[in-house]
This record gives sequence, structure tokens and C-alpha cells, in this order.
Amino acid sequence: MVNNIDKTIKMMTTKISQSLILIGMPCSGKSTIGKLLAEKVQLEFVDTDERIESYVNKKLQAFLDSEGYMALRAAEEKVLVNETFNNKVVATGGSAVYSHCGMMNLKSNALVVFLDLPEHQLTERMTNFNQRGIARKPNQSFSSLFKERRELYLRYMDIHIDCSGLSVDQLLTTLVGICKKELT
Repeated sequence: MVNNIDKTIKMMTTKISQSLILIGMPCSGKSTIGKLLAEKVQLEFVDTDERIESYVNKKLQAFLDSEGYMALRAAEEKVLVNETFNNKVVATGGSAVYSHCGMMNLKSNALVVFLDLPEHQLTERMTNFNQRGIARKPNQSFSSLFKERRELYLRYMDIHIDCSGLSVDQLLTTLVGICKKELT
């Protein structure tokens, strides 16, 4: 029954999509490609990490250091639930998928695209894991975080893109095609 509901939600989302939401691990390229895509398809770009920083009036890492990872996730959920993201390209924080309510708000009129990279490529890209403002359990390894989150990305995504081996231009071309085909 749950799978049928999820399929119905995904079908409904695709039919009324006005925005494109990018989900994925830190360093998967959500913000970089999101800015380029928004410019290309003439939509506003939103980085939810920046919205969270504005909401808590601190940089993510400073907030995480003072309040803890659960407080950061709670702040992220408030931003995801209380804002509307109509006619936008949105790069979410990697932990957005921990908030079911937040993800349902995002999916209400948007297409959710999972930018997927193998763990080893993400590790190569990330040079500041402990100072990046990543909402994770104390001392949680990147590998553990990757496994935990990947399952959630797969649950909430409408479209899965395997980004391994894709250049920025190839990924941008793919996403522009999706926007032209799927967004109303």
C-alpha cells in the first residue's frame, strides 16, 4: 500500500512540477550545478543552506558547534516546511531528507532530482568534512553517513542521475532536458 501511495505522489508531482529540487550528499554539486541550471532555464536559484543560516543567524558550522546536529536538522525542517519554492531551482542541504514534512513540502510542486556519486568520488572532493556544517551524529564517519542518507535520497527522489563520469556540462545538459520535458 505504501509503495502505491509513493508512486501516486511521484506521478502527481511530475504532472504539476514548477520547480526542480536537487538532493544529494555534500560535494555532489547541488549548489554549483543549481546556479548554472537556474540561469540556463531562467528560474530563481535557492540554496536552502543559505536560508537556514539566515534563519538561525549563524553559519551552519557555528550553529552546529553551539546547538548540535539535531537542532540544525530542526532548523532545516522549519525552513523547508515554512517556505514556498515555486518556480525555482533549489539546492537542498544534504540532510534535508531527514525531514519527511520538509520533503513533502518540496515535492508538493516540484520534481526532486537525486545527484548521485559514489562514496569514493565524494571523499575525493571533500576536504573539510569536520568543518563543513554537516548535520551528523557526533563522530559519525563519512562512510556511515553516506549509507544512511543514500537510502533516504532514493526514497524521496523522482529522478535519479548517476553523476559519476559526467562533466559539469554533461550534467547541465541532462538537467536542462529534464526541465524542458517535466516542468510546467
